[in-house]
Order: sequence, then structure tokens, then C-alpha cells
Amino acid sequence: MLSKAERIKRSKAPASSGEWGDRLPPGQTLTEKFPILHEGDIPRYDMDAWDFRVFGEVEEARTFSYNDLLALPRTRVETDIHCVTRWSKFDTVWEGVRFTELLKLLKVKPEAKYVMVHADPDYDTNVPLEDLMGDDVLLAFRYNDEPLSDKHGGPLRLLVPHLYFWKSAKWIRGFEFMKEDRQGYWEVRGFHSYGDPFTEQRFSEDDMYMPEDEWHHKDYD
Repeated sequence: MLSKAERIKRSKAPASSGEWGDRLPPGQTLTEKFPILHEGDIPRYDMDAWDFRVFGEVEEARTFSYNDLLALPRTRVETDIHCVTRWSKFDTVWEGVRFTELLKLLKVKPEAKYVMVHADPDYDTNVPLEDLMGDDVLLAFRYNDEPLSDKHGGPLRLLVPHLYFWKSAKWIRGFEFMKEDRQGYWEVRGFHSYGDPFTEQRFSEDDMYMPEDEWHHKDYD
């Protein structure tokens, strides 16, 4: 694995250089930073009252406490992430519970094909159920071997690394299983319903545009 200094040096090369092969999606800039982007204020929680709901096309709606989720088998994942605002970050390390582990506790109806991810504050995003079945899709509560900070989605965020990062919702509070697809917060505002970074599925309309320097105006750590 490259050292941090080597990765920073390489990140200054244009994406068109092909140095990263197929690893860096088109239109993306590699960064060592972790920009902080979200809608609304960071929520504050009483973790004794915090819960996570599963409902919709399931035989029985379920509610889980934070401790219930922490008690499930844990997985550590190292993966690249890609934001629609044109930054990518390589080799990020996450720990959490695989979506498929939670799924074992649920009785999802066969007709369920999509999931609406519900999150605070008043945020949601739609993801095909099939796309949540990968080994690297987590309900994540740790990042870089530390508890996930609130500004990056703690106490719990979704990690779906093969889609643009707005699909990896921060502060998740529930999954709604659905027969038919329905657009979420950004999708109704013109973002693409699916969001594949490698085909630049940023927007639902061709005339919409994301400035190359948009993420430079955000906070980061």
C-alpha cells in the first residue's frame, strides 16, 4: 500500500492521466481530505431513546435499539468512496454490521425490490435492495478504527461504496422496504435515481452540472 505522502503526490495528477486505471471514476479528483457535506444541522441524540425502525414490505415491522445493532456480528471494510461533488477518497476503513446480517432477522416479503433509507434530519434516499446485498455494504459505526464522529454520520450511517456517497446516508434511523421505487430527498431535486460513479450518473437531466470545485468550499478533516 502506498504511503500517505505518495498518495498525496499522486492525487495531484489529473484524473485523465490514467495512473489509477479503472479505480478513479471519470470526473473525480482524488483527495486525502474527508469533506463534510450534509443537509441540515447535525442531530443530537439521547442514545437510550435512539431506535432504528424496519417497516414496509416485511411480515413484521421491527424496532432495534443501538445496542441491539452493536450486538450483531461486525465486519471491517477497506474501500474507496466517491462523492457526487467530484471528490474520491481511497482506502477508507469502516466497521459496522453488514446489511445482510440485519436482513437475517427480518421477514422481507418477496415483492420487496427497493429500500428507502430514512435518516435525520428529514432525509431519505432510495436504493435497490439488490445493491444492499454486497459484503461491503454496512450499517457503519466506526471509521479509521475510531467511533464514527457525528459530523460524518455517527452514531450510525449507511455505507454503499459502489454508489455516489449521498446514497451512504448519515444518521440513519430506518429502512422502508418497497415494491416500487420512490425518489428520496436529493433524487426529487434532480439527482440521479441510481447514482453510479463510473458512468457519472450525477443527475436525472443532462443539462444539470456539478462544478469541479464544489467540494473545495466545504469543511473537511
